[in-house]
Amino acid sequence: MKNRTITKILIANRGEIAVRIIRSANEMGISTVAVYSEADADAPHVLAADEAICIGPAPSSESYLVAEKVINAAKSVGANAIHPGYGFLSENAEFAEAVEKSGIAFIGPGTAAIRTMGNKLAAKDAVKKRNIPLVPGTEGAISDPAEALKEAQRIGMPLIIKASAGGGGKGMRSVFDEKDIEEELARAISEAERSFGDGAVFMERLVIKPRHIEIQILADMHGNVVHLFERECSIQRRHQKVVEEAPSALLDDALREEMGNCAIEVAKSCDYIGAGTVEFLVDADRNFFFLEMNTRLQVEHTVTEEITGVDIVKEQIRIAEGQTLSFAQEDLTISGHSIELRVYAEDASSGFLPGTGFLKTYSPPTGAGIRVDDGVVEGGEVSIHYDPMLSKLIVHASTRDAAIERMIQAIDDYKIRGVKTTLDFGRFAVNHSAFRSGNFDTGFVDEHFTPEKLIRELPVTDEVYAELVSVLATRIQNENTLASQSEFSYSPRSPWKRRETKN
Repeated sequence: MKNRTITKILIANRGEIAVRIIRSANEMGISTVAVYSEADADAPHVLAADEAICIGPAPSSESYLVAEKVINAAKSVGANAIHPGYGFLSENAEFAEAVEKSGIAFIGPGTAAIRTMGNKLAAKDAVKKRNIPLVPGTEGAISDPAEALKEAQRIGMPLIIKASAGGGGKGMRSVFDEKDIEEELARAISEAERSFGDGAVFMERLVIKPRHIEIQILADMHGNVVHLFERECSIQRRHQKVVEEAPSALLDDALREEMGNCAIEVAKSCDYIGAGTVEFLVDADRNFFFLEMNTRLQVEHTVTEEITGVDIVKEQIRIAEGQTLSFAQEDLTISGHSIELRVYAEDASSGFLPGTGFLKTYSPPTGAGIRVDDGVVEGGEVSIHYDPMLSKLIVHASTRDAAIERMIQAIDDYKIRGVKTTLDFGRFAVNHSAFRSGNFDTGFVDEHFTPEKLIRELPVTDEVYAELVSVLATRIQNENTLASQSEFSYSPRSPWKRRETKN
């Protein structure tokens, strides 16, 4: 493909990822354009960009998800490239196609690759031709309960039903008894139809106590494909990642090379171009199976950047210009260890329920080996309209143990008031003996986490702990609330201090 020089990028996103893309573009001397909803008029990504355009009301369905508005905004300011970030339109093949047809470069893979890997059944068909290990399952979609029962007997119990067009745990049902297949099949189909407009589901054997390992790949337009090693994303809530690290404590050099080579083959199976992530499940016997490919930049790409020194966003831009990769596989090495915590405005003690409000205090940690990618500021509002992730807290150190200690210190130094966050859960998770030992799986939250344990492992005094246990018990019985914000303030270093009130 003919090379093209990207001079102005419109970022079709918001929040921390928009700010992060703007930073790399600025370092490359490329102008940036932010789009924003009416609710985001004063958001950090708007202020960080060289130009900004309002594209609609607060609901994303009327702004960030409207492809025509995004493309028209790019045309209006002469942007010759669009970066979709992640979420919103990032894996929408029709959007990518419309961008390219408008003469604007799409900083992402081609539409064919997005379509293939966006459908789990199509993805399985593509990769099995290259002898990629797959979890035993149905060959295609299944909807008839009688057929499902026969397939279950062939595959073996327990099994999992998945939405072909799904993601984020929606349209997914685990089945441990054959008598439940008909009911769970109906539920999965119904949920898939509601969530994705596509009721196609399939069945696979359920991998017991799996580890979630993913491989970052980069591919240019000249046939060069490399992997940037693995990330472990096994600590999840509601099938969504909360803590990620690189490298994984599970993999040795041999398994790392084998999985990396498989990831490259997956990319080649769909003629992939750009940055992508190939996800695998690894069982207790260290057998790995292809799960899916994400055709976009991942939230957790930061830990890969920390251990490799590669700016993945800059590579995405260079690839979209038609340049070759700036390094070969043999040039890449792992340096140290990195951990990321997604800081959500969620109450972990109440089932990770998202919250809203204003950030009365927002003071992220600083120091050697600490990186915070955020898109919020003190005084800003956490809205009901968007994902509740406030920031990503990333640390890097020479060893895994040192990275854990640095993460704990960084969490303790992170000051947020006004909304509850997952900082306290992050401290609980990385300080847990299972995580420290490296012996954990995707069931970590279900197996190890309860609100009582969260409180017990926070650095609190006996007096404060006794008060919290009492209040929590009251809350569980639905007789009261945990504490009103008018009486308590929270910071991880000195949790739940009673504020003095002035008369």
